[in-house]
Amino acid sequence: MIVRDFNEIVKSEKDRVTSDAKWTSVRMLLANDGMGFSFHITFLEAGSEHTFHYKNHFESVYCMQGTGRITDLATGETHEIKPGVMYALDEHDKHTVVAYEELVMACCFNPPVTGTEVHREDGSYAAAEELA
Repeated sequence: MIVRDFNEIVKSEKDRVTSDAKWTSVRMLLANDGMGFSFHITFLEAGSEHTFHYKNHFESVYCMQGTGRITDLATGETHEIKPGVMYALDEHDKHTVVAYEELVMACCFNPPVTGTEVHREDGSYAAAEELA
C-alpha cells in the first residue's frame, strides 16, 4: 500500500514548477511506484494559457477548483472547465487550456511519468524509451 500526504510532499522533490512559473504539478505517484500510471495535482495560474500535445502519453484530468476552457486544436471544439468536469486525451489530442481562474486539477498519465520530464517545444513529454 502506498500512502502519501499532499501537504507533506507539496514542497518536496516531487513538486515541479515550469520555467515560466505559470503552472505547478505535485507528483503524488510516479513511474517508479509501479502502478502503471502517474497521479498529479496540478495548479494552472489564473489568466495563463498552455498548449500541450502528449504524443507519448494518455492523460485524464478532473477539475477540482477554478474555471477555464480546453480547445481541441485539431477540431477547434471548445469545452468549458469547472469543478466536476473531466476530460481525457484519448487520442493524444493537441490542446490548449486557458485558466480564467486558478485551476486545480487531478491528473493521471499513462504510461506514468518519472517526475523529471520537461515539456518539449511541441508541448509533449519524451517517450519512456527516449529517456532510457
